[in-house]
Amino acid sequence: MGMGSDMYRQQILDHYKNPRNYGELEEPTFTHVGENPMCGDEIRMDVRLEDDGETIEYVAFKGDGCAISQASASMLSSELQGKTLEELQEMDRDDIVDMLGVDISPMRIKCAVLAEKVAQDGAEIYRGELEKEKTTTED
Repeated sequence: MGMGSDMYRQQILDHYKNPRNYGELEEPTFTHVGENPMCGDEIRMDVRLEDDGETIEYVAFKGDGCAISQASASMLSSELQGKTLEELQEMDRDDIVDMLGVDISPMRIKCAVLAEKVAQDGAEIYRGELEKEKTTTED
């Protein structure tokens, strides 16, 4: 690992210590929560859609957990703004690993993808395609 990976580690720590879009939206289009029971991470994602009902206008999150899960939620909350629900659904773990910029161990991958899974499940619930009270990384 070279100097580039150190830069990404610093970026993860920065997002963990100074999360972007942290908080709750007053009038979200949908809200969903999830947890990683193995690590104790918890995330709540609030998403507001534009008038077209498909384009993500704003994302806020609240949560508690390890640096990877919280930094991932912070980065994802910024990344999703302007994307469509379809683009959200097409995201996978590789997109999250690329966004974080570091190799994630198999033990920590569930921490990294928690926010993505919560946002995706929230969108499916909003569309009437899924019924689930809470997302867990054990699903």
